[in-house]
Amino acid sequence: MEKSESIMTKYQERFTLIGEDGKPQNKMVEHELKTIKKVPKLGFMMVGLGGNNGTTVTCGLLANKKKLSWATKRGEAHANYYGSFSQCVTTKIGMKVKPAADGSQIIEDVFMPMKDLLPMVNPNDLVVGGWDISKTDMFEATKRAKVLEPDLIRQLEPELKAMHPLPGVFNLTFIASNQDDRADNVKKGTIKELIAQLREDIKTFKAANALDKILVLWTANTEKFYEKDIETIEELDKLIETNSPIPPSVIYGIASLQENAIFLNGSPQNTVHPALIKLAAKLGGHIAGADFKSGQTKYKTAMGDFLIGSGMRIASVVSYNHLGNNDGKNLSEKHTFESKEKTKSSCLDDAIKSNPILYPPMSKEKKKIDHTVVIKYCPFVGDSKRALDEYTSEIFLEGHNTIASYNICEDSLLAAPIMIDLCLFGELLSRISIDSKPVGPVLSYLSYFFKAPVTNHHEYVINSLSRQKEILTSFLKACAGYVPDDSTLLSFHYQLAVIQQTSFQKKKKKKKKKKKKKKKKKKKKKKK
Repeated sequence: MEKSESIMTKYQERFTLIGEDGKPQNKMVEHELKTIKKVPKLGFMMVGLGGNNGTTVTCGLLANKKKLSWATKRGEAHANYYGSFSQCVTTKIGMKVKPAADGSQIIEDVFMPMKDLLPMVNPNDLVVGGWDISKTDMFEATKRAKVLEPDLIRQLEPELKAMHPLPGVFNLTFIASNQDDRADNVKKGTIKELIAQLREDIKTFKAANALDKILVLWTANTEKFYEKDIETIEELDKLIETNSPIPPSVIYGIASLQENAIFLNGSPQNTVHPALIKLAAKLGGHIAGADFKSGQTKYKTAMGDFLIGSGMRIASVVSYNHLGNNDGKNLSEKHTFESKEKTKSSCLDDAIKSNPILYPPMSKEKKKIDHTVVIKYCPFVGDSKRALDEYTSEIFLEGHNTIASYNICEDSLLAAPIMIDLCLFGELLSRISIDSKPVGPVLSYLSYFFKAPVTNHHEYVINSLSRQKEILTSFLKACAGYVPDDSTLLSFHYQLAVIQQTSFQKKKKKKKKKKKKKKKKKKKKKKK
């Protein structure tokens, strides 16, 4: 591929390695980053298309594409992408320095929308499809979800009625028993046959819509944790050959990777097994997960940054939720709830590990946070999730500080823009290579969007919201040719900068005065 068809940048990575003796070793490594410019026509296939998340994403994309407005009890509403990191967030790319009238120096930060850093798919161009265990068409499914305003749904009726989810893979063993009455659109066959059927679905969808690339996103029911990690491809093959029960999410992952589609897991269960990662590496594919980080957990990881970063010792965190959508119904059974409990409870682990002053590892009482997660199903509230959190910290002289929060929001309206972001950034990362090696197979840079991120180094997981954001934005800026700011501001110290600029301006003024005097003398001579 010619260089003109890609963005090539060189980036000097700087970091410090600490030796066993505790001595620092400062390192500088130069990398060549390459981003293919051509933006593909992308197919976005959701598992759980007819659920609350799937219908909300589909309607949101259509509403934005058609630039719709609709009536609500609060007045006229307009389509937007609020809540989307790719569409509504800006990042600092540099600084401007210009002289002020008084001779001082004005410093300004320069920002750019994330979506303009590198060539990205426009969300309005996404082609949506997918699977669901319910055969209800998308119009009726959207009404069933009770998330969106009736006037918006009415305007999208023709498009939604024309959309029918493909039959899904269903195994009641791995989800709540209360989901059985919903399953009237399921595939039949052995695991090998189910994989073949899913691969055919992906092929057909790709060909029918003249697509260049497919991304498959699991946004279906939370499954129970599989009893053990599937470590090798050989072990995975054996499970398939013997038709041993494996979770549907894993079956979708296998089929997606075998069809060269990007596969992302948006639910808490342990879908991204080591064997799937190895399969992705073998096939040159991409995979990521797990569990959308949309509301309560995103807030929790930000609070961890704030409180522990302020030197306060978080002693207890109690997180309570109740919701009435199908997700809440599915989580009402113990084995599925336990998957969610794990991802919600582990998100502060790296914050604890980072500070042995507040959390001494040798202390039984002080080495951990007393962390409780409760989720209750309340049908009446529907998708309008209630999230209550209480953070109690130990502060100066054994004092206590308690912060409580109460959040109400349609759960799917928080999740939908994150799902779109995962689709867009997942596709973008699949076009990037570092030192001639493609990013992956795990798209670790997507950690910002997941409660329990899987990385290419299983022992190194970052949950801090601020660090996750910094890692993603710094990497994309480096790919675009911008040097990520090291935040020391050494060259822009306000007083020093003003002094330097003032002395510089004084010299300029002296030169101007000298020039004026010379001109006056010349004029006087001419007059004489």
